Amino acid sequence: MSPRVRNGQITGPFPRRRIAVIRRASMATLTGSVAASPSVVSDAMATRARPLLLCLCLCFASSCLSSAVDAAAAAGNGYRTTAFLVDDEGRRLRAELVAGGGGGNTAYGGDVQRLDVYASLETDSRLHVRITDADHPRWEVPQDVIPRPSPDSFLAATRPGGGRVLSTATSDLTFAIHTSPFRFTVTRRSTGDVLFDTTPNLVFKDRYLELTSSLPPPGRASLYGLGEQTKRTFRLQRNDTFTLWNSDIAAGNVDLNLYGSHPFYMDVRSGGGGGGGAAHGVLLLNSNGMDVIYGGSYVTYKVIGGVLDFYFFAGPSPLAVVDQYTQLIGRPAPMPYWSFGFHQCRYGYKNVADLEGVVAGYAKARIPLEVMWTDIDYMDAYKDFTLDPVNFPADRMRPFVDRLHRNGQKFVVIIDPGINVNTTYGTFVRGMKQDIFLKWNGSNYLGVVWPGNVYFPDFLNPRAAEFWAREIAAFRRTLPVDGLWVDMNEISNFVDPPPLNAIDDPPYRINNSGVRRPINNKTVPASAVHYGGVAEYDAHNLFGFLEARATHDALLRDTGRRPFVLSRSTFVGSGRYTAHWTGDNAATWEDLHYSINTMLSFGLFGIPMIGADICGFGGNTTEELCSRWIQLGAFYPFSRDHSAIGTVRRELYLWESVARSARKALGLRYRLLPYLYTLMYEAHTTGAPIARPLFFSYPGDVETYGIDRQFLLGRGVLVSPVLEPDATTVTAYFPAGRWFNLYDFSLAVATKTGKRVTLPAPADTVNVHVAGGNILTLQQPALTSSRVRQSVVHLLVALADDGTATGDLFLDDGESPEMAGPRSRWSQIKFSGATESGGGVVRVRSHVVHDSYAPSRTMAIGKVVLMGLRSPAPPKGFAVYANGVQVNASTAVGGAAGSPEKGALGVAHVSGLTLVVGQEFDLKVVMTY
Repeated sequence: MSPRVRNGQITGPFPRRRIAVIRRASMATLTGSVAASPSVVSDAMATRARPLLLCLCLCFASSCLSSAVDAAAAAGNGYRTTAFLVDDEGRRLRAELVAGGGGGNTAYGGDVQRLDVYASLETDSRLHVRITDADHPRWEVPQDVIPRPSPDSFLAATRPGGGRVLSTATSDLTFAIHTSPFRFTVTRRSTGDVLFDTTPNLVFKDRYLELTSSLPPPGRASLYGLGEQTKRTFRLQRNDTFTLWNSDIAAGNVDLNLYGSHPFYMDVRSGGGGGGGAAHGVLLLNSNGMDVIYGGSYVTYKVIGGVLDFYFFAGPSPLAVVDQYTQLIGRPAPMPYWSFGFHQCRYGYKNVADLEGVVAGYAKARIPLEVMWTDIDYMDAYKDFTLDPVNFPADRMRPFVDRLHRNGQKFVVIIDPGINVNTTYGTFVRGMKQDIFLKWNGSNYLGVVWPGNVYFPDFLNPRAAEFWAREIAAFRRTLPVDGLWVDMNEISNFVDPPPLNAIDDPPYRINNSGVRRPINNKTVPASAVHYGGVAEYDAHNLFGFLEARATHDALLRDTGRRPFVLSRSTFVGSGRYTAHWTGDNAATWEDLHYSINTMLSFGLFGIPMIGADICGFGGNTTEELCSRWIQLGAFYPFSRDHSAIGTVRRELYLWESVARSARKALGLRYRLLPYLYTLMYEAHTTGAPIARPLFFSYPGDVETYGIDRQFLLGRGVLVSPVLEPDATTVTAYFPAGRWFNLYDFSLAVATKTGKRVTLPAPADTVNVHVAGGNILTLQQPALTSSRVRQSVVHLLVALADDGTATGDLFLDDGESPEMAGPRSRWSQIKFSGATESGGGVVRVRSHVVHDSYAPSRTMAIGKVVLMGLRSPAPPKGFAVYANGVQVNASTAVGGAAGSPEKGALGVAHVSGLTLVVGQEFDLKVVMTY
């Protein structure tokens, strides 16, 4: 539908987003057209590209890309090294470079004549290499965005002369400069493996930087990351270009730059001198627009500003890489316990009665519902911090939210950055008084979004965060929302700003929207000016980060509780403040699969709380697709059903088959809440993703490197969803070890080398397995997490081949601002299991690492399930001892019928226990024959 125009002002409504999702951009995007009026924007959003035009446009784009690569190859003349400075410890080095000869090629501008190179082993596992203009300061990511060691103290610690290599006995990273022409290498000292090897044609111009690193022969290096894009595979594919320029492009489009910029990749090596499975990470800390071209045998960075600021992370395990990476960029924020429940949203809820009907529908269907959301429908004319006085009036919304709270449920609403230019709108008036809006051409920049004409807060201005916090606090006095969803913060704009000066049209055009669309299109102008004179050209990719940070801090200040923020636009380090969802996907089987790739990528980026719109956002879902999607989505870290206005409703209770799938999958999710929350603690303290690729647990198994149709929760819970229509089986890969079905605890697979297995996949069931060697803490399913937390605890002990298993449990109130901080109350318990006496005895012990959370002293473990027991013969009975005293526990045995392992007893259920979680115990189960 088109917007309405009255007295020259846009009064809405607009189409919410590009809900006519296509696999490539719309015609307007493909042709790079400039839509001057919002109606043209609206029409373009709803138009599907005709095949002939699509073909022509893609051919044109391919031609442009090819010619651009050729031009870039001739753009620079390289540099030569003229001087060195090193420190006494051999951990820091500075080199001075001068531009090479060759006629002074001026493609993309003239060369910067003198460069400084700073290299530092900041820790034993982190190497920093920074290349910048020696004579003029340049834009760099601000210190308050990514706090990090400053190079300012570097010179005082160095002296002339010395070698051209940084290497210490305690670090596995070695840095070496090769002088004429200049290039550098990073190698792994223990194996000699070359991790980064730059070519000699470094390019450094005012608005164009280029650097290329060669990679090992094809097949040795598997790369992951470089986002945000919707990708067909998790592992990067040869000859792909990753454009980093935050844009409001529907996630249903593959291979296009989307909402976030993360110039980080992980490289997992197979074979070679170091054997298999060694991983390292590479970050280019730069917020300017860029193309990163992965050619299979090389990686090329083409950046339109800033500096070349590289960080290298030694690993060598994938988990060690993300630990080292998040140590630099910031650990993921702890999420409140309730956020791990199931969330329901839709753009297009009509009124409060509609919301009430949805909540009642979930309750009647006995499907868990933790959080109710509303999209922009609740607002008065789409203005932030307002309520529609007719359909969502305060006198009905407040009682609705109060009822949710009494039932242990939560409520979250959306806000957008654009503030309507309207002198009757208090938020606007207060923003004008504080002078906190983005500037352009001498005045506030005027954009157009849902409410019509808008100004955008400039979150580089410290007054803007204060303004934002006051508006949030005032709104929460009217409606006590539990979290905030910040959308459209790329920044999205419904008009294309005209170029004001040369900064709006850089000499090198990044591959924006796949067709080198001008960087001003559908966003604020690059020539806009932020606080302190910072150009939008440099800070564009930071806006979503800055808004999420301001929102997080505002909620923390207003509530005193752990904030929940969901942001569409992200940057390096955004995980310190926000969760993320994969954006405007489509209700297609392809998008169902692609959601796994994006989820796994954001785990690498330090944003573990990630999920996709279940059942698809744009387009009409089907019953079967929605059923299979909740089976997968129930195991996203962030699990939310969300759909677009004008599409079929898809609340999970509307189809009985979907409801059955939801009850089964969400029932298991809610049982696993203690495990998921413990993974949140691990993510917050080490950066470890909640949802992980298989190679994180099995880096030596090269078969896992290309798997993106399955994933792990933590180290050992394997999810193998159905991703195609009409399927009654699913083929899953199981790495070496034992794997137990999490529904009936049977031993499903035992393999010494890893194998693919075809599993039954009934219409209402997703395959979920736990690897031997893991102990899971489960509670009983309920409709809200608060009720789950009041239930008895079960321990699931999945014994490995060697008869051992371990696990962890983290407990706190789920809402204190700190997670395991000095001012919070928390408990951590480690569990271990082992077989003794040839398998006839199983001991399960607990070790209380920390115990200041009082409820842990009353929580009881009522049942222990032992899986993977071996026995030479069926036992006649069991004797159960707790802390050396025999207890009257009941036992039940599962047979080994159909077990792949000869002599496997199967499962023993030990019930009737009263083991206190917060007190150490030693449980011994003795089989008698």
